Amino acid sequence: MKDITQDFGKLYHPTSALVFFQTNERIKETYVEYFDMDKNGNPINAHPLTEKEAKTLVKALNTKTQKEKNKDFLKPKGILPTNILQINPSENGSVLWFTKSRKQQLYFTENLEISNGRAEVPAMLWFANKRSLKIFALSSNQRPTEKTPLFYAPFFNVYENGNVCMGTVDVHIQNSTSLEEYIKNWENYFFNSYFSHLMNEHNPVKGNCVNLWKSLINVDKPFPKETLKKANRTLKSLI
Repeated sequence: MKDITQDFGKLYHPTSALVFFQTNERIKETYVEYFDMDKNGNPINAHPLTEKEAKTLVKALNTKTQKEKNKDFLKPKGILPTNILQINPSENGSVLWFTKSRKQQLYFTENLEISNGRAEVPAMLWFANKRSLKIFALSSNQRPTEKTPLFYAPFFNVYENGNVCMGTVDVHIQNSTSLEEYIKNWENYFFNSYFSHLMNEHNPVKGNCVNLWKSLINVDKPFPKETLKKANRTLKSLI
């Protein structure tokens, strides 16, 4: 007989086996016996399945499940949302999207002496991967293009290059996260954290940033676009 084993791909060798026993009663009881395998593939050392062996089995099964979950990473639940501009479903994953101006709950640390509350925020451009977030402001609610000029996001805790300092926020994006969950999670990470200080003395607005938000919190007032400062870059620089 011809030996064709050299034509195989990765070769797996049997190391253990499980045998399930059940009673014939109406309410069945199950017993699991674990076997080691000798070098010839014969079962030896029969014994009841231990907790450690059961955990090893669960881990092996979850590996396959995780691979299946990875296929769902950044996959939309339905029709692609209209505010999505770019998706990169690589291992680190990144999404570029925008949001229109809206009322938003904001939180500030006591040292800023700004009350927590709701205020209108401008239209925003968001660019996030699994570990970091970059944001800018937009001058209108229209869908941006590559040529759309960007403005500094008028918030504390944001560097001049748009990177957000997440502080102690525990960012955890799972490999099974859908596109909609990904966006929601990042927006929640940003707005549910406390704004505390300017980064490297970068003032993102024309005028005083503290006074700006004091004037907007808990009042029915649109965000003053004239306070936005140009970032001297366009959306294309993020692609």
